[in-house]
Parts: sequence; structure tokens; C-alpha cells
Amino acid sequence: MRMLITGATGFVGDRLLERLPGEFVVLSRNAERAKKQLARPAAAVYSWNATEEEPPAAAFEGVEAVIHLAGEPVAEGRWTEEKKRRLMESRRLGTRHLVAAIGKLAEKPRVLVSASAVGYYGSRGEEPLTEAAAPGDDFLAQICIAWEQEAAAAEQYGLRVTNPRIGIVLGPGGGALKAMLPPFKLGAGSPLGSGQQYMPWIHRDDLVSQLLYAVENEALRGPFNAVAPNPVTNREFSKLLGKVLGRPVFLPAVPGFVLKLMIGGFAEVLLGSQRVLPARLEELGFAFQYTELEPALREILGKRAEE
Repeated sequence: MRMLITGATGFVGDRLLERLPGEFVVLSRNAERAKKQLARPAAAVYSWNATEEEPPAAAFEGVEAVIHLAGEPVAEGRWTEEKKRRLMESRRLGTRHLVAAIGKLAEKPRVLVSASAVGYYGSRGEEPLTEAAAPGDDFLAQICIAWEQEAAAAEQYGLRVTNPRIGIVLGPGGGALKAMLPPFKLGAGSPLGSGQQYMPWIHRDDLVSQLLYAVENEALRGPFNAVAPNPVTNREFSKLLGKVLGRPVFLPAVPGFVLKLMIGGFAEVLLGSQRVLPARLEELGFAFQYTELEPALREILGKRAEE
């Protein structure tokens, strides 16, 4: 099967390309730079300014499935008004332009897997959140709602559309752990805020498996929670990370107001609580490789389990 991928040079896209079963085409803001960064050679790479234009029709030739991961990085840089505009527009307009291009094709892909995020739910404390839960009303929830609505428009062209609401992605060399590891390795790690907020995590390999599963499984439509079955609190996460690294974890936690002063708006993501559960995937019988956090961290960090 020939697939079209956006966001192919990102932390998730990089691993996805390594595991794609067939040939693929890539849309990227800078085609020449992307060719040098791709995890494996693409059949073709096309330049695409997602917020300004529709992608070229030639990119879709022979394509049966589209996996759309592109978007302004949430965790990089302070949330200025300009940053917030880019966060929204890269997803809203980018997805709109992608779907508009698909609508004009004589031969269309059969499925669109368009990323979303657990930010859809807002901060909800200890409330268990399945795909049936109502959306939140904060900034990230607004982004996710718009993102999913734009993708759903592809259904009018006969595509099956599904939206993985992605949690905190854990893997080597990037993602959330890249930012968290330095203080923990120095023995200066600690929980954040109250430490009681839930963190809906997912091992990167399981997420990639879910993306490929979403392409193949005709029963999967609409949103699904792309998270592990056992979310943990930030305090539990911190303790386990310290345990795996063999480093102490300091208590009490870093106060929320200090975190906000340090990193600005993104602190709301780290301090919010989302007890998200993968109800839809479990209902369909998806086989998780990593259901518990400690084995996932040990695999990522190359640490043997204690005898």
C-alpha cells in the first residue's frame, strides 16, 4: 500500500517511516531538507506550505492512505500570541488545505488518519475519560476540536476518517523524556505542581502500531484515544523515572506558579490532569506492547529490570 505522510521528520513520523510496510510519499515544508532527514528514502517528497496552500495533486498519485501528523510543536518556545496563532493555524488550516486537495482528486485515498491530542478533553482531575467524554474549553481543547472538525470534512468525499487523540509520547532521543531527563539524571528531578495530575502516556512504538492499525482496521472511525491503558499521576511518573535511572526524586514538587514563570503557557499542559483511557482500542482488541510505565521506561532508557 502506498501512503502519504505529513510530519514525517518529527519524533513520531521518524519512527513511523521505519515501520511502514510499503512505499510512501512525504509532504514537508522544505522538500530538500526533508530528504536529508527522513528515516528512510521516500518514493517522492513534495514541498507544502500547509497554512498557505493546498498540497500538489501529484503527491496523491496511487496513494491509498494518508497519515497526517504535521503541526507546530506544542512544547517548543513560549506561548506568545504569535506562537498560539501558529499552533492553531498549522492544524486548522493545514488540515483544511489537505482535505480540499483530496476532494479535487479523481481517485481518492480510502482513509485519512489525522492526528489529534488528549488536549481535546481539557484538565479533568481524576475523571476517567473515554472517547465519549465531552471536550474541554481551554486553548488546547479548542485547537483539537477545530483540528478534528477539519479532518471530518473528508468523509463527504468517501474517505474513512479517524483521529488518534495522542497522549504524552515516550521514546528515545526526543519527546517528553528529552526535556525531563537532564534534571533526573542529575538527581534533581521532582514532580510538578501538586503531582496528583494524571499523565496519559504512550510508548512511541505502540503509537506507531496504532497509526498503522488505524489504516488497516475498517471498524475504526472517528476519534480514538492513543494512550496506554494505565495512566499514572505525575508523582508516580517521577518516582518511576527516578527508580529506573537509579536517582533520587525530590519532594515536595515544583510549585505550579514557578513552572508558569519558567515556561509560560505550556505549563498548563504539564499541570493539567487527564485520566484518558483507550476504550475504543481495547474494545477492538488492539494488542498493546507496553501497558505499564516502568517496563516502557526501561526499554526506552536501556535499563534492565531489577532482579
